Amino acid sequence: MKNIYLLKDLAKLSGHSTHTLKYYLRLGLLKEIGRSPATSFRYFDDSSCEQLKKIRRLQKEKYSLKEICDQLDKSHD
Repeated sequence: MKNIYLLKDLAKLSGHSTHTLKYYLRLGLLKEIGRSPATSFRYFDDSSCEQLKKIRRLQKEKYSLKEICDQLDKSHD
């Protein structure tokens, strides 16, 4: 069974702020797996945690967010 997280829970788990996660969503670096129709809360799963680990690792290697977007797009092809 998959773990499901709200944005605030994903932020705590990953060490990123909710503001940063929303920015990553706008850039397409992070994708939600769904939304609650009643509350519009975004839902994420363990793959989101893994994606954030990749982003953090690439940032430590001094990649820009644009370069990270490009690199992650290539890995999904």
